[in-house]
Amino acid sequence: MSTHHSSLESKSSDLCFPEREPFSRRYCPVSLAKTAARGTWKVNFLSIFGAVLTAASPCAQPDSQASAEMKARVDQSINREYPSLEALYKHLHSHPELSLQEMETARRIADELEKAGFEVTRNVGGHGLVGVLRNGSGPTILVRTDLDGLPVQEQTGVAYASTVQTTDEKGDTVSVMHACGHDVHMTVFVGTARLLKELKDHWRGTLVMIGQPAEERGKGARAMLNDGLFKRFPVPDYCIALHSNAAMLAGTVGYVEGFSLANVDSVDITIRGVGGHGAWPHATKDPIVLAAQTILALQTIVSREISPLDPAVVTVGSIHGGSKHNIIADEVRLQLTLRSYSDDVRNHTIDAIRRITRGLAEAAGLPEKLHPIVALQDEHTPATFNDPELTRRLAGVFQDWIGGDRVLKQQPVMGGEDFGMYGRTESKTPICMFWLGTVDPELIRKHEETGVALPTLHSSQFRPLPEPTIRTGVRAMTAVVLELAKK
Repeated sequence: MSTHHSSLESKSSDLCFPEREPFSRRYCPVSLAKTAARGTWKVNFLSIFGAVLTAASPCAQPDSQASAEMKARVDQSINREYPSLEALYKHLHSHPELSLQEMETARRIADELEKAGFEVTRNVGGHGLVGVLRNGSGPTILVRTDLDGLPVQEQTGVAYASTVQTTDEKGDTVSVMHACGHDVHMTVFVGTARLLKELKDHWRGTLVMIGQPAEERGKGARAMLNDGLFKRFPVPDYCIALHSNAAMLAGTVGYVEGFSLANVDSVDITIRGVGGHGAWPHATKDPIVLAAQTILALQTIVSREISPLDPAVVTVGSIHGGSKHNIIADEVRLQLTLRSYSDDVRNHTIDAIRRITRGLAEAAGLPEKLHPIVALQDEHTPATFNDPELTRRLAGVFQDWIGGDRVLKQQPVMGGEDFGMYGRTESKTPICMFWLGTVDPELIRKHEETGVALPTLHSSQFRPLPEPTIRTGVRAMTAVVLELAKK
């Protein structure tokens, strides 16, 4: 889940959910939550997939349900591949790389695709990679994983925890961690590639599997598209991805129709004034007072300018100004994060920030040359809009393959992901990103008993449970492609 590093801490809580009802009823299948709460959870493949359960909510069913024989074959393949997939996961987890530095990670994933029989092109949009598997006439399906880690010092305590330190683009030494589940995404991605090559007799079309860099910086999708992703390679009929969910039980999947993730913008505002001595404020134009007025005025954008039916967020995450008790500074710097779903709301919010800051500066008597500087950062990620028809089709696949009680209809959140860019090209390709549960049932039990919050995405303590998370992800993604490209 992408973040802009200037607001890492605020973004790390993007996927925290309000406590409206017991956690287990919102993010865990009821039967599994009760088992987890009793402390009798058994993590094994049959317990996750063995039962035929009632669908969690109405959705489009696949044209024909997968046969028991096909499911058994997929499960057998997953069982065979699982030891090497878990080993791959632990390797990736232990060797994270920052955005725009994913050289070794990209090399490993590209090597895995080549071993699976894909034609692989490396260095697409930086460290991006594209694997193509052609299998006759049929739809083209793009499956995407992200590659990058985060500047977070891991505190999970697992044996394979990252101890990596590196130098960031500013020259600072930082710790690196896969704190957003991209290691899970890559492992599922490789497992899916292996299975779909093995199952070529059961689908037709072209599979395009991409490893995308710099998701956390909101730059990777744009870079790959600008480097000809949809021109040098087959244009997809569908784009599919999954994302780890730090609030859903391992062994479950979730989906959201329509807007799933938000537009994300970072804005830097420099409030300028005329500094001086704190004992002579009348001889100054105090930028700290003006900054305080600005912060309060910005809150009216959402409350008084945006329709209550249109979600939007304007958060001032950082304010810095002044150096000493008795000195009135010349400037104050603010850092904002903006969230929205619609482009109209996004544009209105940005325009309103410029208008309000300029108006307050004029009211303070500042000349135009000292009006605030409003800088929109280039790490914008557009909202992720899951094509409703495609999403309902996938939900039906999940209910068939995963079990309805383990398929959870979720609410949209204000986190951000640049996956949405793949649906905004001229081809207007239908896209869908679904959620993959990762949470250890023991953590859920402790959460229910003590109220201690679960580690969120981007937390130094975020620790996905490898099994059944990886198995579930491979099964779900494989089933999706088999449905969309079925013979």
